[in-house]
Amino acid sequence: MARSMTQRRQEVERERIAAYDAVLKRVRRAPRKAPDFRQALDDASRGFASEAIRDKASWRPKMKTRNAARLRLAAARHLFARFPVSSALEAVWLGDAGLAPDEVRLRKRWYIVVARGGSLYKEGAGEWLTRKEVHRLLNPPGELGFDAALWCAVAQTYTDDVGVALRIARSKIRYYPRAQIAFWREAARFFAVNAVALEEINDLCDFLAAKRRGDRGWSLKGRTLGSLRRAMHEWHRDAAIVARIEAARQRAAAAANGNRGPVSQGGSWKGSPLANWEWTPSAKRGGKAREKYVVAQLLSADSLVVESRAMRHCVWTYASKCIAGNASVWSLRYHADGGMTRLLTIELDRNGRAVQVRGFANRIAKPDERNVLTRWAKARGVAIV
Repeated sequence: MARSMTQRRQEVERERIAAYDAVLKRVRRAPRKAPDFRQALDDASRGFASEAIRDKASWRPKMKTRNAARLRLAAARHLFARFPVSSALEAVWLGDAGLAPDEVRLRKRWYIVVARGGSLYKEGAGEWLTRKEVHRLLNPPGELGFDAALWCAVAQTYTDDVGVALRIARSKIRYYPRAQIAFWREAARFFAVNAVALEEINDLCDFLAAKRRGDRGWSLKGRTLGSLRRAMHEWHRDAAIVARIEAARQRAAAAANGNRGPVSQGGSWKGSPLANWEWTPSAKRGGKAREKYVVAQLLSADSLVVESRAMRHCVWTYASKCIAGNASVWSLRYHADGGMTRLLTIELDRNGRAVQVRGFANRIAKPDERNVLTRWAKARGVAIV
């Protein structure tokens, strides 16, 4: 007897269900591993076993979690803690990604000292923090990471407004090396006195970091918020100029390369084959100690912009001529007593002729500067137009 379409569909459905049930019977769920308490104890005690106040064997945890980080923290509490410790100091047991080994060891050491009831100030924190700041580090206002808690403690030295201190602590200040704490403490004080939004603090931190990289002696002393903002805007403008010069250099290099491949980075160009020049005046002239004159070629976007800013003229606009090889720019500088003074900026054409010489704010060269310039020109075969 022939089967109807309905019967055939029902039979196919029964076969599908039977096949599915057969697969389910073959599949066995893997049993969950038990929490590895021994591994957690070993991880927590590594390097600090001699400082444990309890024996590993006495740990009787009632934990279901299998998270290795949480188990490690629980093991550290068992091994070292007589007293509760803030989450800022406990965080190192939960994870140390991105931290140098010495920093990991320091943070674990600080936790152990505090958990056992010791003096963190005497046990190393006094190298960076005052006693009051150490106390505030141990009692942060809210859930903060280690670095944020440290900088909140510093900021609270200069302001009673917890909101301002937390804003500083959560800014980019917390990412800078603790070895530079003297400079960034000054910055924290500045932002505590001049309360601004977190976004502006971060922008100003970028500017401050750039200034410090360029000049280790640069300081916030005597600066106002207004002057700092103006300096930051100038820095941003200079950075934009450097970017435009670099883009022009890239285009010129690509054209010279016939667009056959990638163009090297670096923001510099080959420049004139003439070598830099130095002259040390005779001691009979009665000049200053260790004085000398230097004529150095400017071969990068950064150096052109710095020269423009320092000398208050627009030599940076000559970058395209330098990149194309149609000109070179040189700086005459005077060195004495460990200091340096920019005297003149010189433009040479591609034939080695000094076609333009200007001092600060585009003034003409003074007689004594012309004398030095003449010495350089004779030494390097440069014609002064």
